[in-house]
Parts: sequence; structure tokens; C-alpha cells
Amino acid sequence: MKVPDRLTPSQTVGPFFTLGLTKSESDKTCKSPVSNLITGDGEKISIIGRVMDGNQEPIHDALIEIWQSDSSGKFDNPLFVGFARSHSSQYEGQRFLFKTIKPGSNIEHEAPHISVVIYMRGLLTQLYTRIYFSDELESNSTDRVLTKIPPQRRKTLIAQRRESMGETTYEFDICMQGSQETVFFHL
Repeated sequence: MKVPDRLTPSQTVGPFFTLGLTKSESDKTCKSPVSNLITGDGEKISIIGRVMDGNQEPIHDALIEIWQSDSSGKFDNPLFVGFARSHSSQYEGQRFLFKTIKPGSNIEHEAPHISVVIYMRGLLTQLYTRIYFSDELESNSTDRVLTKIPPQRRKTLIAQRRESMGETTYEFDICMQGSQETVFFHL
């Protein structure tokens, strides 16, 4: 029997992601083996932000996952798990929050960064982007991915560093569309 040479049609992400992400459920503790916390050696940081729609209104039911290297730039460290998950209403003000360590880089022409995946209602597939750091000017200026993006669009990938009461926080909003739309990558 010959199988047709056709691709399986796609469909939107969900509705299975809404469980625990609706306004009435988002403040409850989610029982998951994956949290919004990454531990390890290095500078402890928080990443906080919102997922915004085209009208700059917060989206309350997006799922955000990150993957990063350790502080030395290694992904294959058996003592380090560089994966975390948050949702867009996990923190006050309909924000996502990650507590992690600042990643390093051990590859020439690659700035420290965090890979980000966004799942949300209405998307045909997940979206991919990156978080770069505002205090890594030198390495950002030679990063082989970031330098291929038009200069006026790069700012959508750069988290802004803030210091408060001895803690380092990077602010990073993900804009789904509009004039401030975040750069997304097709992988």
C-alpha cells in the first residue's frame, strides 16, 4: 500500500496549554517537574517580563520556556540543568519570572544569551527567540546571530539590566506583533 506524499496538516497550539494558565487558575501552584528556577554557579539573576499583544496589552495565558548554558558557556555540564518554564501570569502584573544564573559563552562570536520558546493560543506552532543582555555590549557587537538583524530591531532581543537592593534583574518583554514586535527565528 502506497502512503500519500503529503504532510500532516498543522493546527493551532492548544487548547491543552490553557490548563493552569487561565486567569482563575494562574495564581495556583502548578504541579510540574519543571519550574521557573535554574540553579548553579555564577551570577544569580532574575528575568521578568510580559508577553504583549499588538495593542501592547498583556497576554495572560502564554507559556514561556528557556534553555541556557551554565556560567562557563557549557550546555553539557552534568551538574547543571539549564531548562525552566514560566507562564505569563506567574508574577504580579501579568508577568513571567525566571530565577536563574547569567549564562556564559565559550564560543567565538557568540554572546551570552538564553534561548526562548513561546507557546500560546492562536499560534500554529511555537515561536523561538533569544534574550541577550544589555551589559554585554562587546560580545553582542560580534554575535553572529545578533549582527545579522537590522540594528533598529536588535533592541527587541536585549534585556535591560536593573539593580535593586543587591539583586540583578533583567527586564524583557515579548511583543507578539506591532511596531515593537520581538524578533522571532524560524528553526
